[in-house]
Amino acid sequence: MTATTTARSASAASMSLSRGHVEILQFLRDRTSVIFTFLFPAMLLLLFGTIFGDSYEGTGVTASQVYTASMLAYGALTTGFVTMGAGLAMDREDGTLKRLRGTPLPMVSYLAGKLLLVFVLAVAEAALLLLVGWLVFDMPMPDASHWLTFAWVFVLSVTVCTLLGIAVSGIVKHARNAGAILNVPVVFLQFISGVFITPITVLPSWLITVASLFPIKWMAQGFRYVFLPDSMKQFEAAGSWELGRIAMVLGAWCVIGLVLCLTTFRWSDKDR
Repeated sequence: MTATTTARSASAASMSLSRGHVEILQFLRDRTSVIFTFLFPAMLLLLFGTIFGDSYEGTGVTASQVYTASMLAYGALTTGFVTMGAGLAMDREDGTLKRLRGTPLPMVSYLAGKLLLVFVLAVAEAALLLLVGWLVFDMPMPDASHWLTFAWVFVLSVTVCTLLGIAVSGIVKHARNAGAILNVPVVFLQFISGVFITPITVLPSWLITVASLFPIKWMAQGFRYVFLPDSMKQFEAAGSWELGRIAMVLGAWCVIGLVLCLTTFRWSDKDR
C-alpha cells in the first residue's frame, strides 16, 4: 500500500467518524426519534414482561425473561431498519444527498457515518433492554461462550436490518410518511416471528413458515439461545436452536440486502 493510498484511507476514516458524530448529535436533538426509536422497545418490554410474567412449566424461566431475549431482535430492527430508512429518505427529500455530491465528503463516508449512528444506537438499545431485563425480570447473564454467539448474531442482525433500511428508503416517496411505512412490516413481523407472541409454537404452522422466510424470526431465536437455558429449545419451532441455520439465513439476507441497496438507492427524487 502506497503512502498516498494510506493517506486517503485515513482521511476517509476521519471523515466517516466526523460524519458519524454529526449524525449522533442530530439524532439526540430530536426528542421524538429518541423516544420512539430508542426508548419504545424498552417500554414495550416492561409492558409485555409485566403482563405476561408466568413461568414456562418445568424450566424455571419466566415469560418476562423470554421477552427480554426476543426484544433484542426488535431493538436491532428498529434502530437499523427504521432509523436508516427514515434518515436516508429525509436526507434525500431535503436535498442533503444532492448537496453532498458537490462536497469533498465521499458517499462511502456519509453511509459509514449513518452506519456508525445505527451501531451506536443498537448497542445502547441492547444494553438498555438487558438492563431492564436484569433489574426488573431477574434475567441471568450468560457465560463467555454465549457472549461470542451474541456478538455474531448481533452484528449480522444489525447489518441486515441496516442494509434493508437503505434499500427500502429508495421506494419511500415522502419522508414524512417514512415512519408509518417502515413500521408496518416491523410490527407485522414481530407478531409472526416469536417476538410479541411467545412461544412461537402457539402460532399456526403456516405463519411460522412465512416468518422463517424473513430474518427477524432467526434473529430472535439466536438471542434466545444466548440468554435462555437449553431447556427452552423445546419451545422453538424446530425443537432446537439451529445456530447453523441462523447464521446461513442472516448471511443470505445480508447478500439480498446489499443487492437491493445497489438496485434501489437514489441520490434524489428526480432519479426515480
